[in-house]
Amino acid sequence: MTITVGDTLPAATLTKVTADGPDQVTTNAFFDGRTVALFAVPGAFTPTCSAKHLPGFVEKRDALAAKGVDEIACISVNDPFVMAAWAKASGAEGITMLADGNGDFAEALGLTMDGSKFGMGKRSQRYAMLVENGVVKQLHVEAPGEFKVSSAEHLLETM
Repeated sequence: MTITVGDTLPAATLTKVTADGPDQVTTNAFFDGRTVALFAVPGAFTPTCSAKHLPGFVEKRDALAAKGVDEIACISVNDPFVMAAWAKASGAEGITMLADGNGDFAEALGLTMDGSKFGMGKRSQRYAMLVENGVVKQLHVEAPGEFKVSSAEHLLETM
């Protein structure tokens, strides 16, 4: 079953990239009491993710904050060390990087894709969601191979 607007995010443990190294965080603790713009990418360092998706959220960070977003988080089925390296290489300051190393969160959301033909295995679909106090207020899932509705610009337009 795929998560929909109005649903509460499933309980899961993710790994948050911090200056002191990886830190385990539950979805309940991370999303509790605040508004988070969460966007998912199929993989760190992949072409669309690196050239458009992540940079768009970096660029629109202040505009999202002005609309009430407390935190912007990027999530991917990668390990936290890859996510940390990608954040550093991309200049993703102000974006919280979350690792869903085994894809458990993506699976719990019902938003996985099979990237096996690209040698990537199970990954997350590309999406953006607005989450208030753990409840999905907006959800924008991309069609395979597209990058339109999950952009920072589109999220801002729909807020």
